Amino acid sequence: MARAIVLVIDSFGIGYSPDAVDFGDVGANTLANLARAYFETTGKKIALPNLSAMGLIKACQEASKQEFPYQGHEPTKGAYGYAEEISTGKDTPSGHWEMAGVPVLFDWGYFTDKENSFPSSLIDTINQTTGFDGMLGNCHASGTEILKRLGEQHIKTGLPICYTSADSVFQIAAHEEHFGLDNLYKYCETVRELLSDLNIGRVIARPFIGDHADNFARTGNRRDYSVLPPAPTVLDKISQAGTHVISVGKIADIFAHQGIDEKTKATGLDALFDATLDHINTAKDNSLIFTNLVNFDQDFGHRRDAIGYAKELEALDARMPELFKTMAEDDLLFLTADHGCDPTWPGTEHTREYVPVIAYHQLIGSVNIGNRKTFADLGQTIAELFKVEAMDYGKSFLTELYNDKSSK
Repeated sequence: MARAIVLVIDSFGIGYSPDAVDFGDVGANTLANLARAYFETTGKKIALPNLSAMGLIKACQEASKQEFPYQGHEPTKGAYGYAEEISTGKDTPSGHWEMAGVPVLFDWGYFTDKENSFPSSLIDTINQTTGFDGMLGNCHASGTEILKRLGEQHIKTGLPICYTSADSVFQIAAHEEHFGLDNLYKYCETVRELLSDLNIGRVIARPFIGDHADNFARTGNRRDYSVLPPAPTVLDKISQAGTHVISVGKIADIFAHQGIDEKTKATGLDALFDATLDHINTAKDNSLIFTNLVNFDQDFGHRRDAIGYAKELEALDARMPELFKTMAEDDLLFLTADHGCDPTWPGTEHTREYVPVIAYHQLIGSVNIGNRKTFADLGQTIAELFKVEAMDYGKSFLTELYNDKSSK
């Protein structure tokens, strides 16, 4: 049986979705707006020849109902479309679970207060259970800003830095050497248990290094502690049926390690891409390789760095021919995203957007698969590809991928 590769360009939205008004995101368009900012700043048009040949620019134009800031290559290979999210939030677990066939149709719990974000009763319980006499932060913050503000105090006091955001998340930053990775993970595991009644989606360990505010930097030893999806995902189904499911990056954490048979961690675009290529080179038939390229989101989207985001996209585009060359004749590649994070948009949070749905196979010409009404269409397509029971949500587009259906 053929192999499949799913490449999630984390935060790569291509136009605000129909319900963006409910999120204050009307006008957001991660791809188009960063391309426009890149041109205005550098005088250069963003160079995405491989992705645009797969239909990315066309998908963005159709999703946003407007012309792209520059005319990219016309689609020549691969199927292209755009999907809207039906989950209630615009967070990482919701986006990934929905693309795996299980949308989040309930409301997460949130810490909505910008300051003094966590209930005093929760803080008291955390302190009593972990043995610490306090915590720093207790607010909404960006991950880099809070290190500059509280990193030195953290080293001096030994207290963890705890903060949140508009997502359903409890984040804990601690120095890898002064606090210790194992201590950070243990602290996070304890907090994860204590949040079970509040319906908080993730606890995230955010380790960092450095010795003063000017050089603090987060490391690749991040770890996400997620609750389980509300139902079995397509990963569970295909794994139980004998497909070897391989996670690259933070995928295993997002799915609480359910439906994952093998996992690889890596830091940075090149390392994540290299790990994906390594698995393509070695994985046997009947395998799914599922990769999350987190740096687009955490290093550029949340930091509102449009120029950095554009350059990272160009770097990804430049490496796509390596992936094509590595793929076997029957392999099928999917490119998508979990939400938007427009680096030109006010604030530092995710944006409610359509995401691209692009599929590449050596036998696929240029095929427009249009507006997909849920991210779950991808999960349904994977279910059909690996011949397991259909998911409850989504519509497969597997047949649409081939101009000549007899070549399927």
